[in-house]
Amino acid sequence: MKKLLFISILFITSNSFAQLQWNVRAIQKTAGCYTLLLNATIDKGWYVYAADAAVVCMQDSFAIAGDSVIIQDKIFKEKKKVFVHYLQATRTMTIKGSIPSSVAVTLKGFAANDSSFIPIEETKQISLPGGINNDSQIKLANIDLSKPLADCGEQRTSKNVFSIFLLGLAGGLISLLTPCVFPMIPLTVSYFMKQQKRSHGIYYGASIFSVYLLASVPFHIVGSLNPQMFNSIATNVWVNLAFFVIFVLFALSFFGLFEIALPNRMTNASSSKGGIFFMALTLVIVSFSCTGPVLGSLLAGSANAGAWALTAGMAGFGLALGLPFGLFAIFPQWLKKVPKSGSWLDTVKKMLAFIELAFAFKFLSNADLVGHWGILKRESFIVVWLILTFALSIYLLFREQLAFQLVAVFFLLFTGYIAMDFTGYDLPLLSGFPPPRSYSFFQKQNRLQPQAINDFDKAVALAKQQHKPILVDFTGWACVNCRKMEENVWVQPQIASAINDRFILVSLYVDDRKKLQQSVFYKDEELQTEGDKWALFEGENFGQVSQPLYVMLTPDGRLINHPMGYTPSIKAYNDWLECGLDTYHKNNN
Repeated sequence: MKKLLFISILFITSNSFAQLQWNVRAIQKTAGCYTLLLNATIDKGWYVYAADAAVVCMQDSFAIAGDSVIIQDKIFKEKKKVFVHYLQATRTMTIKGSIPSSVAVTLKGFAANDSSFIPIEETKQISLPGGINNDSQIKLANIDLSKPLADCGEQRTSKNVFSIFLLGLAGGLISLLTPCVFPMIPLTVSYFMKQQKRSHGIYYGASIFSVYLLASVPFHIVGSLNPQMFNSIATNVWVNLAFFVIFVLFALSFFGLFEIALPNRMTNASSSKGGIFFMALTLVIVSFSCTGPVLGSLLAGSANAGAWALTAGMAGFGLALGLPFGLFAIFPQWLKKVPKSGSWLDTVKKMLAFIELAFAFKFLSNADLVGHWGILKRESFIVVWLILTFALSIYLLFREQLAFQLVAVFFLLFTGYIAMDFTGYDLPLLSGFPPPRSYSFFQKQNRLQPQAINDFDKAVALAKQQHKPILVDFTGWACVNCRKMEENVWVQPQIASAINDRFILVSLYVDDRKKLQQSVFYKDEELQTEGDKWALFEGENFGQVSQPLYVMLTPDGRLINHPMGYTPSIKAYNDWLECGLDTYHKNNN
């Protein structure tokens, strides 16, 4: 947003204080060059402090004039130049590129009378002659989410929370088997048993759960400021590259090249405070070198699902880590059945290292897709995963324990499954992890895959011309569930036929970092990329920022039925399509 800052001016809007009555306008001098005039009358008995030379803006001309006098100021105890009766602020500015319809001018300063000194700030909106109003490109006039033409479909944005909780629970269970955590279970529980304070063991387990739960609180505070923040983080090129590097480092640490740990200062600080809760906090911190990679995978994978999804994931993770301590405290005889620590823990750690590397390349793929670099296309990604799963199979095959040899057989079969991708098989179990088939060296794509356009205005024009409803697909290059829908649901013959023949399909990528060909302003905010535009378009019109989201519209922009989110059920998705089509034709006959 283009804001002009007048540090020297202050005006009062409350009836109980001084008031400045403003008259603002802009005069266009040449193309892109404007003079902004802000005239104000000052209430009787009040004055506004004049600007010091140090606050004059450097690039554009800036001036304040008015009825100025020198007074012996009672507040500063010295002579001051102030404005009384009226003042005029003038700013000449140059705008490069497209001209917005208006600019926001923030005015700051100080006003006073004989008894009061008041700092106040206010923003004025000034229309620019010849500016472009792009609001209509973002906000659809006929959308009413509470009154679609048909009461079918549902907004499935909360279902992911439970699935992420289960992922967190699984991640916590995996972390229990790491060398940093597993040996601590019998040691810690035995400690509480020797003190004959079984309840302390239960409270210790509950404290571990609480630590992880509390760690998610900051995400709610930050996320409430910007509902699109999580999607922006999850799809940011540099964030994904950072996760790639971090996961590679975690994998190397698991392989034994070095050890990752939190700073000693943090560890010592938590240990010195005492108390059961801080014992739990200490366990969380000192086990970070083993739990960090698993927890990082959870956080990165759920970042675009919002703060509650992160909380659910952390709750599942903390529950899995804390539950054994509580259970063993209640049933101490179970401790005798727990296997002793040994070399098998090191094998588990190295197995996790291979898995960490596989996930690392998923984040590199996200960055590559969003950035359109073309360095890790589908075939390259598959080859990397083939190498990693085969190497893991060979490593486990030569372990002494039969259980690891059986796991090796599983990964050998999994390697063969991945290799089937080169035969044209779509790998439904991995949908969303490899890049889509359209992102390929050979440009192979399922023949049933619906054909989409990526221009909403063009979709509206085609819908009016062909008298078809519009199916809007809010998607993302780095969206796993979007790929699952495209590769498992959209390719079903009845669904593919309905979308191709009876809809105008438009896919809008909310994480596309391609620069807009023409600047778009919305509420005086300049949008930089295609993804910025479509993410704001989704949020402003449909009240959601999650992907995938499917919306059915009439050619004149009315909502046909409730938007539909991620829906792996073929029948449910097909019923939603048919309901929308029936409603559209009933309202247009």
